[in-house]
Amino acid sequence: MRRNLTARFAASVALGVILSTGGAFAPVTGQAMAATTQEQDQQPNFLGFAGAYLAGRTADVDNDTSRAIEFYSKALEFDPENGEVKQRLMVALFTGGRFSEGVVLARELKEAPAVAQVSRLALMVEATSKREYRKAAKLLDPQDSNPIDRLLNTLMNAWAEFGDGKGDAALKSILALDGPPWYPVFTRYHAGAMAQAMGKRAEARKHFTDLIADPQSGAAAPDTYIRGVMALAGLEARDGNKRAALDALAAGEDFSPGYAPLSALRQMIEDDRKPEPGVATAQQGSAAVLFTLGSALNRDGAEETVGVYLQFARTLDPDNAATLVILGGLTERLGKAEEAIKIYEAVPTTSPMRRVSELQLGLALADLGRNGEAKDHLKALIASDPRDIRSYLAYGSVLSQDKDYVEMALTYETAISVIGPTPTRNDWNLFFQAGIANERLKHWPKAEAHFKRALELFPDQPQVMNYLGYSWIDMNINLEEGMDLIRAAVDLRPNDGYIVDSLGWAHYRLGQYDDAVRELERAVELKPADPTINDHLGDAYWRVGRELEATFQWKRALSNEPPEDLMSEIELKLSDGLPSMEKPVPDTADGADKGSKPAVPQDGAGVDKKSDLGQPASLKQHAWLDTQAQELRPMRSLIQGINARN
Repeated sequence: MRRNLTARFAASVALGVILSTGGAFAPVTGQAMAATTQEQDQQPNFLGFAGAYLAGRTADVDNDTSRAIEFYSKALEFDPENGEVKQRLMVALFTGGRFSEGVVLARELKEAPAVAQVSRLALMVEATSKREYRKAAKLLDPQDSNPIDRLLNTLMNAWAEFGDGKGDAALKSILALDGPPWYPVFTRYHAGAMAQAMGKRAEARKHFTDLIADPQSGAAAPDTYIRGVMALAGLEARDGNKRAALDALAAGEDFSPGYAPLSALRQMIEDDRKPEPGVATAQQGSAAVLFTLGSALNRDGAEETVGVYLQFARTLDPDNAATLVILGGLTERLGKAEEAIKIYEAVPTTSPMRRVSELQLGLALADLGRNGEAKDHLKALIASDPRDIRSYLAYGSVLSQDKDYVEMALTYETAISVIGPTPTRNDWNLFFQAGIANERLKHWPKAEAHFKRALELFPDQPQVMNYLGYSWIDMNINLEEGMDLIRAAVDLRPNDGYIVDSLGWAHYRLGQYDDAVRELERAVELKPADPTINDHLGDAYWRVGRELEATFQWKRALSNEPPEDLMSEIELKLSDGLPSMEKPVPDTADGADKGSKPAVPQDGAGVDKKSDLGQPASLKQHAWLDTQAQELRPMRSLIQGINARN
């Protein structure tokens, strides 16, 4: 959901707080505005300015950029001088990639306090694209008190000066930039890129080396860190220093294990091919500024700002693969899978990131419900490179959606055979997913072995602990050990509604109904719209005699669109209540499903559907506090960055 224009662009200091503290933007929440017409899918019959404006605001909130542009344009027909509507229309045009239209409004709004920064930035992008570098260098204030704007403005001005033939002065201004502890990852990268573009290879090497020697600082902007790694490796390869190039890549691979573009670049260098420089012109340098800052900002609640930065970067450097991949991921996150597919298809076929875009494209097809196409696409990727483990993860996630557990189990077990007899910590998720598939097939001994192997590779992984612990309790075996695992998972993830639900439902299965109510009430607070958790709380209420509240929770579960099998169970309970229960847990331990399962994310796999692809991620949902603990994050996040660490 989009933030208010003024709140984002007039108060962008929030990004500085994020980068200095490792915090996260709180997602913007709230109810969408009421529709102004019952014919939202057709051309509205506006009553006037108010109808058009409110329709535009509704489209804005729904991230429907094209409709927002249409409605705000209509509102301006009624009130051509309305400044607020012009501001909203301008930003919608920029986020929609319609730069030439948006910059017309930017010229009008460059003095409007709420949007002066973005308006002037747009004018600078326009001037830079026309190679009017002297004009560009006068548009932004490098002394801005806001740390993120000061960084952005200084770097943009420096690249404009470089374009104007003043490279030495530009490089000096970058190196003189002083600020928060997260500045160096940006300044070192851009100093290195500019020195390289000036032909100062030794100086470029120094700045890139300083960057990759400081991975802790690089965690503030993982995409920029990896970009620095690739720049240094390319520089060394072009200079004939093959060993040094591969050493640089090794540092990146330590930082981001399994990142496909690093693997592709390694193959290129091992084949004695020479990578092209990533930044050679002022336009590409300015685009890199917008990319590096946009990727660092890329998180829930900042979508509109990131969209503007990335679209500006695309205007300056249309074929840049990194920009296209992150922009595609952002577009998907906003529910625009069709548009995202077009962006992924625009990634150059020669780019090391093309395979990343192909993986994302396959997942976008699944998001559109085109699972057959998605599976065909992802199977072809596996066939083209059977060693690429990310392809198995992507394909497996679609199989999980389809509940094709036979093929899912085969896929993950094939991937396990590919990695060989010495898996690493990064491979834990393959075993976890194989365990889930086998558990669903009621092949419990095999499933249990996979779960235990996942925990050997990644001790204290909360998702695995939760799934294994609950499964034991559900089968009436290892009850004490199972509860210990679930409690430990809750300690690690106290705000994960699914894991808290497992603890509550484990208490329920053991007949500890008061404890179950306590935990399930907390789970509902954390995940109020999950039908399974609502259903579980209803059952617990019924067992403690709170039958009216139980009925309310069951009705609430129905309103949250449960799957068909759960819907029929809830309808029966609303009709007849719960039967008496003599035994709180099943007597058998054969792995059969004797009762309701704990709530899991809606793909049914016990984890977010979009599994770890090992991509560099901008800071999104967790701080980078433990450089060892790999978190399973949604694939849309991970495709933009490295294995997220808790």
